[in-house]
Amino acid sequence: MRAVGYFRETPAAKGETIGRQNRRFLDFCEAQGYEVATTFAEEAKGNSDAAFAQLIDYLKKPEKGFITVVAPSPQALADDSVVAAARCMQIERLGASVNFMDGDNANNGDALGAMVDNWSAGRDDATREKMRAALRSKAVRGEVLGRPPYGYHVGPRNRLEPVEDEALVVRYIYRLYLHEGLGIRLIARRLNEEGLRTRRNRPWSMVSIRDILRNRAYLGTYQRLGMIVPGTHPALVSPDDFRRVQERLEDRRTNYSPRVVSGFLLSGLVVCSSCNNRMIGVSRRQSWTRRSDGSEQNASYRYYQCESRTNQGICGYNTQRADELETEVRRQLSEIDPRQLATAGDDAAVIAQWQAESRRLKDRLQQIDRRLSKFLEAAAGEKKSGDRLRAEGMQLAEERLRVEEEQRDADWRAEHYASAAERRRTRNAALDMLVSRWEDLDLSERQQPLRELVDQVRVGAGEVQLVLRP
Repeated sequence: MRAVGYFRETPAAKGETIGRQNRRFLDFCEAQGYEVATTFAEEAKGNSDAAFAQLIDYLKKPEKGFITVVAPSPQALADDSVVAAARCMQIERLGASVNFMDGDNANNGDALGAMVDNWSAGRDDATREKMRAALRSKAVRGEVLGRPPYGYHVGPRNRLEPVEDEALVVRYIYRLYLHEGLGIRLIARRLNEEGLRTRRNRPWSMVSIRDILRNRAYLGTYQRLGMIVPGTHPALVSPDDFRRVQERLEDRRTNYSPRVVSGFLLSGLVVCSSCNNRMIGVSRRQSWTRRSDGSEQNASYRYYQCESRTNQGICGYNTQRADELETEVRRQLSEIDPRQLATAGDDAAVIAQWQAESRRLKDRLQQIDRRLSKFLEAAAGEKKSGDRLRAEGMQLAEERLRVEEEQRDADWRAEHYASAAERRRTRNAALDMLVSRWEDLDLSERQQPLRELVDQVRVGAGEVQLVLRP
């Protein structure tokens, strides 16, 4: 596994310099057998978010491979525990794991649990200690905290006990993966074709299959709040089968590209002309066996799809292949007369507009952080199932990342749009960069000038309309 280091010169670093944190990182990687990929460091005198933004850009690159991000502690991700939790989930949303070097904050593969503990540490001492003591007392006895995993229910002694029908499905999943050689996607397809459903009577997904294959609960081991208690309940799979499954999972992630959220050039700009809702980037991978020679083939498909249909089913199947749509946007940009960008207007009004937009986005971040705080409280108290909590947290973290990027963009515009002439020069430079250097620019380098020029890309039936910024 390759490792990326992230360090900050802050009070949370306990006086450690960046150099000292880097040396500890190298020692940690050597002890864990990690290959060092790169490091990102925030200096106290600089922009406190610059290196983290660079880290996020790095993680968005599909060629990065399987990565773990290593930081000294949960507090090293951000001074505010809520923001630190959001950053942890943002990293995981981009296909990387998170590890902490400090022994007191070791997460044993459960970064979310470490962030919940970090958040709890910032609350009222008496309330915090009372809650943590009660939860840890239950956890050390192997008593269930929250919803039991698929295959079990909570028995009379508050311990996990098998649900026979579900236990058969768990063993079936392990057999399909280990003995019949099916991948996670094909296992989900097999279960759905056979009419099997999850506990909530929903179709099986790759995520639900993967979680079952990685859950140590099926070994009879209860793991929560950093504690691992073996032999607390009946096992559903043997230690040997579980070990072999983990080895195969790790081998596949090492030798193949991990499933990540790859960046889409037009993300946030594409709008469905039918319902005026946003179109989101979607990736699909397919595998098949060629009949002629029996060789295995793989292909990836990327496209933009109306989120009304994806999330609400209220719009027609408005979808556009990503490469075709981006090529059409490039073509229309090349036909723009620079004089179209020479807009006049009240300079002070334009600056005030972007300042107001920045304030609106800051308010939006505060709203998201309040929701994240409630999420962390629910996680600390195990008020919802682990799967549901993680899904809600990931969604909030992704939303926060998007709003952060929009706010940085608004702040930059408010600072640089000193005059109409300045706006013209900036836009002309952006247009020239896109037209003349498109092939030489990476994703982030294309996005900045593109957002400088384009307000919306409206997509309808056989029509793409570029709406320029005023």
